Amino acid sequence: MDRGNMYEGKNMALFEEEMDSNPMVSSLLNKLANYTNLTQGVVEHEADEDSKRKEVKVPRMGTFIGVYLPCLQNILGVILFLRLTWIVGTAGVLESFIIVFMCCACTMLTAISMSAIATNGVVPAGGSYYMISRSLGPEFGGAVGLCFYLGTTFAGAMYILGTIEILLTYISPSAAIFKAEEVGEETEPMLNNMRVYGTCIIVLMAIVVFVGVKYVNKLALVFLACVILSIIAIYAGVIKTAFDPPDFPICLLGNRTLSKRNFDVCAKFTESNNETKTTMLWRLFCDSSSLNATCDDYFTLNNVTEIQGIPGITSGVLLDNLWSTYSEKGSIVEKKGQSSVAGSEDTKIAGRPYVFTDIMTYFTMLVGIYFPSVTGIMAGSNRSGDLKDAQKSIPTGTILAISTTSFIYLSCIVLFGACIEGVILRDKFGEAVNRNLVVGTLAWPSPWVIVIGSFFSTCGAGLQSLTGAPRLLQAIARDGIVPFIQVFGHGKANGEPTWALLLTAGICEIGILIASLDSVAPILSMFFLMCYMFVNLACAVQTLLRTPNWRPRFKYYHWTLSFLGMSLCLALMFICSWYYALIAMLIAGCIYKYIEYRGAEKEWGDGIRGLSLNAARYALLRVEDGPPHTKNWRPQVLVLLNLDSEQLVKHPRLLSFTSQLKAGKGLTIVGSVLQGIYLDKCAETQKAEENVKTLMGIEKTKGFCQIVVSPSFRDGISHLIQSAGLGGMKHNTVLMAWPQSWKQTENHFSWKNFVDTVRETTAAQQALLVAKNIDLFPTNQERFTDGNIDVWWIVHDGGMLMLLPFLLRQHKVWRKCKMRIFTVAQMDDNSIQMKKDLQMFLYHLRLNAEVEVVEMFENDISAFTYEKTLVMEQRSQMLKQMQLSKNEREREAQLIHDRNTASHSAPAVKASVAAAAPEKVQMTWTKEKLVAEKHKNKETNLSGYKDIFNMKPNQSNVRRMHTAVKLNGVVLNKSQHAQLVLLNMPGPPKNRKGDENYMEFLEVLTEGLDRVLLVRGSGREVITIYS
Repeated sequence: MDRGNMYEGKNMALFEEEMDSNPMVSSLLNKLANYTNLTQGVVEHEADEDSKRKEVKVPRMGTFIGVYLPCLQNILGVILFLRLTWIVGTAGVLESFIIVFMCCACTMLTAISMSAIATNGVVPAGGSYYMISRSLGPEFGGAVGLCFYLGTTFAGAMYILGTIEILLTYISPSAAIFKAEEVGEETEPMLNNMRVYGTCIIVLMAIVVFVGVKYVNKLALVFLACVILSIIAIYAGVIKTAFDPPDFPICLLGNRTLSKRNFDVCAKFTESNNETKTTMLWRLFCDSSSLNATCDDYFTLNNVTEIQGIPGITSGVLLDNLWSTYSEKGSIVEKKGQSSVAGSEDTKIAGRPYVFTDIMTYFTMLVGIYFPSVTGIMAGSNRSGDLKDAQKSIPTGTILAISTTSFIYLSCIVLFGACIEGVILRDKFGEAVNRNLVVGTLAWPSPWVIVIGSFFSTCGAGLQSLTGAPRLLQAIARDGIVPFIQVFGHGKANGEPTWALLLTAGICEIGILIASLDSVAPILSMFFLMCYMFVNLACAVQTLLRTPNWRPRFKYYHWTLSFLGMSLCLALMFICSWYYALIAMLIAGCIYKYIEYRGAEKEWGDGIRGLSLNAARYALLRVEDGPPHTKNWRPQVLVLLNLDSEQLVKHPRLLSFTSQLKAGKGLTIVGSVLQGIYLDKCAETQKAEENVKTLMGIEKTKGFCQIVVSPSFRDGISHLIQSAGLGGMKHNTVLMAWPQSWKQTENHFSWKNFVDTVRETTAAQQALLVAKNIDLFPTNQERFTDGNIDVWWIVHDGGMLMLLPFLLRQHKVWRKCKMRIFTVAQMDDNSIQMKKDLQMFLYHLRLNAEVEVVEMFENDISAFTYEKTLVMEQRSQMLKQMQLSKNEREREAQLIHDRNTASHSAPAVKASVAAAAPEKVQMTWTKEKLVAEKHKNKETNLSGYKDIFNMKPNQSNVRRMHTAVKLNGVVLNKSQHAQLVLLNMPGPPKNRKGDENYMEFLEVLTEGLDRVLLVRGSGREVITIYS
């Protein structure tokens, strides 16, 4: 074999094991350059999810066509042509300027924030939704994404309503299906026409979008050309008014504007051939055409005058239009400064040919109607998936489009105010100028340029909304964070969202059924404002957190700008309509909570997670690393779980009990130990952690899970007790189950571990709770309807015994149980005084409990107690001997002989002997210890071996057994039927000789009781009588 081939590809031999999981730099760069799904690491979540999305080949667009033009077309829409003149007339030039400036400032600030987010990494399809969700997390992303979707959908409805208004009012009034029967009652039939035509147009547009987006994009350019031509026509018309104003006369009766629908001559009567004839106008106000007819009072007292509707830019009409003229619904449009004589109070107005206002107007309502005209700023970012270079195109295109449109709007306000008479500006539907579009009257060469242009522009904007909204919904559905909309993620083979389009058309229809453009506009204002508010919040949060991943290419942003934009959005929401704002927030809040409750767990490295981490770090540093004040003490529990060979939890009720105890709301750490070496046990550790977390979820135990792998079980528990927790958030209480099978010979380690754990918690100054018969404890679903929680308070060790029943009774399981406190009186105690003192103590502690003092008198040690102690000691010796080899057995026998001799001859010296010769008190003999002993003392005298059945019990053990038996009898007498018994847990013996006997004492103490919680305090006060 050729040597060259043999070593081919070995340049990176050192890293070949890594290559399975970590891609080579060359292949990574290749993926980056080709703009495919990025893998940022081994199993990066985005790559994981993106691999599920099929890459669909679509034509890639540049900044001008992909961002600038769609934004321009969406921003310059229906409001500019249909409502801007009316807003200027009603609010006056100054207030209109404020409205437009506020709205444009809001969108500009949002665009700056959006540019920063859009240039911080690749933005795939989904645009604004994608940006918010990846910056603020799935809950905010889903809530705001759906709000933005609803906004875009209602925008579609608004554009369609605008299209129909232009069609039926200005292009072809005869096409109306429903006609008004009387003058002044046109509103209701018009709304019905809107509903019928709107539904037809939605169906048509949905079909166009379904057939293909590419046709919409081609049509978009045509529609945009119409918009630009219309705007040029307006500017041209303004220039023309300076030297040759168009002829649009308005007829006024006194100071009231007349609608020119039902008469032709603006006069009461005409002279022809020296004969005075009454006009059609006369007949509208009088009961006959004769000169001596009875006429309307106001008509008789006032003259009919004719003025120019468009006096021109040089006429100085701007000064008249500077200030606002708000009015009630149904009031007559009147010219300011024109003289008139008021008629009698009961003069009939309805049915007269006046120009009426159709809705009540006020500043905040105009903000709501105007705001949708600046909302197209996301049109470019929504197409992020179709752009060649989204990071470059989105900021440039969007900010340019906003600058252009803001200039157009602000200049139009001043120009409208300077050129057009105030009464025409306030005449929403152009009734005083023969039903011409008011903007059209100003345009050059003909009003029809604007009418046709605005018709096509609103059509185009409607199509754009119906294209963008389904894609947005599809992006949210494909993320899988909102389970009930996942069906809308499916589409045609080429990726077009069919189901989402159907839903969008359905929601659009709701907007159409509302039918009034002025009612739909504030609805979508809310949804857009909420979306923009969160874009600003996302940028501010990311900037302030300074996360390492936050490095946008767009540098011209600052958190203060984002914060200002967010405040402005919130203010505008409540300015537009406080109740719509609250409803929109409620909808977003519900979606947020739903995603939090039901949605898929997503980790997107979002800002809210970063914010939580920063807040947690700040809080941890603030919590002093010392014991808290007694008033702030709460059980921070370390729960020690045992796992079986399958890594499943042996006693799940321990977690149920923990969640019942957590009314104190403190920290919970659920710990467990796996025996072995960590490198070998990695997979098992993960499996164990998953099992424990699943169980914690089922039992609703909120806390953290910590699995430790250690060569010995004993050391693992020690590590947990020492190192679980962080800073001031460390546990102060250990909860564990009583080792039920400690008497079994093959399980001799379990009781040693248990006793050592008791010792270590004491050394660490932590409280210890031991639940005996844990499997009999109630689940979280059970409810005790009656019964008692009995506390046996024998020694005071910080008040844990008092606090625990109080915390348990906060939970539904134990709420109906009564608390009883028993205390034991000795020979010398005054039990009556003890009871009074205890009641007073509980009163000061603000705890409700029955109090009972149980008297326990000294009496002789019974034969039963003596016998029980003897059996216990013999058994423990037998156990030891069963563990030992022959050599060790001889040694151990000698030790037993020595110990018995010592205890018989000088029981008082027993402890000092044990302390002086610790090497003779070994409990278990290992091989190493045996070898060491042999070297140390080879020639030990092994004589004197006695039969263990001849021994006598140790005095100290007899006394302890006596206490356990007596106390158990008293407890059984009073508390056998209690739902739970809490007992002081006696400490283990100082020296380690009597560990086994200690277990036996505890067993005897709790014999016959169903549910027992042995409590050992940490030695510090945990409950206080002070406020």
